[in-house]
Amino acid sequence: MTSGFHVHGPHDHEVEHAIEHGAKGMTGQLAVITALLATVGALFSYMGGATQADAALAKNDAAIRKTEASDQWNFYQAKNARQAISEVALDLVPAERRDVYAKNIEKYKADKEPIMAKAKALEEEAKNFDEKSEHLMHEHHRWAEATTAIQVAIALAAIALLTRRRWLEWCTLGVAGVGIAVGIAAFLKV
Repeated sequence: MTSGFHVHGPHDHEVEHAIEHGAKGMTGQLAVITALLATVGALFSYMGGATQADAALAKNDAAIRKTEASDQWNFYQAKNARQAISEVALDLVPAERRDVYAKNIEKYKADKEPIMAKAKALEEEAKNFDEKSEHLMHEHHRWAEATTAIQVAIALAAIALLTRRRWLEWCTLGVAGVGIAVGIAAFLKV
């Protein structure tokens, strides 16, 4: 049976006041900070994944161009071998058949030049795709660093909320600031 009459001491009153006013303010602040950080972290994570996928595609394009260049060099070597065989045959066949082999030698020489040019162009494309992939991976690492800092800031916010330590809230903001700065650097491709 309760009478509805309750007596508190001065300490109880201060604890209730802190819960109603001080802690509520900190809780609200940390809730908003955490929601904002989660949003920023999700964006950073998306950008990190997107740049990683782009880097993989560029690396794949480089591999394709290297394979195509290799095919061209093999074709070049085949023409070179045919030319060498024709040169040997030119010395071995009777004089009346030498014109055919001389024409073949000139044909193979002429065929090799565009093949070599195409192979070199494909090698240059492969090099450019490799460089693009490396650049994108650097950018991906920036986004990953930014995401990690934001995740650490969210964890600090949770600890600050549980321990009710104001200095941890400031640490949360500091680490979040570092994460956002790194995210800006990634956005600016620095």
